[in-house]
Amino acid sequence: MKQFMLIMLLVLLANIDRPVHAQESKDTEYHAWWNEGYWFRPEADTFARKMPLIRVAGNRFVNSAGDTLLLRGLAISDPDKIENQGHWNKEHFEKVKDMGATVCRIPVHPIAWRERTPKGYLELLDQAVRWCTELGIYVIIDWHSIGNLGMELFQNPMYNTTKKETYEFWRTIAMHFRGHNTVAFYEIFNEPTLYRGQLGSMTWAQWKKINENIIKLIRSFDEETIPLIAGFDWAYDLTHIRYDPIDAEGIGYVTHPYPMKRRPPWENKWEENFGFAADNYPVVATELSFWLREEDTIDEDHYGYRIIKYLESRNISWVCWVFDPEWHPSMLQSWDSYELTGVGAFFKEALNGNVHK
Repeated sequence: MKQFMLIMLLVLLANIDRPVHAQESKDTEYHAWWNEGYWFRPEADTFARKMPLIRVAGNRFVNSAGDTLLLRGLAISDPDKIENQGHWNKEHFEKVKDMGATVCRIPVHPIAWRERTPKGYLELLDQAVRWCTELGIYVIIDWHSIGNLGMELFQNPMYNTTKKETYEFWRTIAMHFRGHNTVAFYEIFNEPTLYRGQLGSMTWAQWKKINENIIKLIRSFDEETIPLIAGFDWAYDLTHIRYDPIDAEGIGYVTHPYPMKRRPPWENKWEENFGFAADNYPVVATELSFWLREEDTIDEDHYGYRIIKYLESRNISWVCWVFDPEWHPSMLQSWDSYELTGVGAFFKEALNGNVHK
């Protein structure tokens, strides 16, 4: 009898225990992965067509009326940096507008894209695009890496990426911003460089193929936004396209003509290295600036005047770097007052068309 009672007690305890475990299992959150869709699909935006669509016509950027556009703009620093430092708001973009910019370049660093997560980073980009739309400013989204994407070797850890991550970035961006006229340009890769062999090797044919693959990927989602392609030497040198241009229509080319890229006199070298391309393709200098010492005088012989005069004489749109007090060459003295440096004051004049007339 005692043995029977012991067995019954054990059975009862086992049955009591089972519902508890079942309840614990139900309370545990489960990832229903089969219901998960693409979170980066675009949401309906009544502002998406507010800005006139920019398109390519021959060697020009034109608006919906066919008028040739010469875009003057500036680059902000990475939105992740600005937001973490407490300055990510519409007022920041109002300051960009006050500078005279018609286009704003937004650099997205791979490390920030990963650490914030793509979904979280898109929230920042959506805000930027909305504010720029309200202010009448076009946007360049720039995958801001420096190095050799072919061998996946990069100049600094913040630029580290992979081909897969780069493809996924542009797949995400193209799907998310398709149909939004404010996002006028996709700058595929900031600055390709082999750094004198220290970042390995990559031929133009290899770089060309990578870009053509990305353009095809982008256009499977977005056929309107204009891809921008950079040459070698930290996005300065476009000489390869003389004989082997990117096999795609409706694109633009990028140059970053910083003064140290070549010794003065610059103009003949600019023409040889990138200016010639403007005869057949739209070209954008998506980064340009200079360092200014206290004793320097910005006169008509200064690089600043000469590069603006040259670019605008070739109808090459341009974007100055950088609207930030900590990254260099800085256009701002501080976040508090938005007081301009000498470089910033020069580019404010240039953005308003007061340098080259």
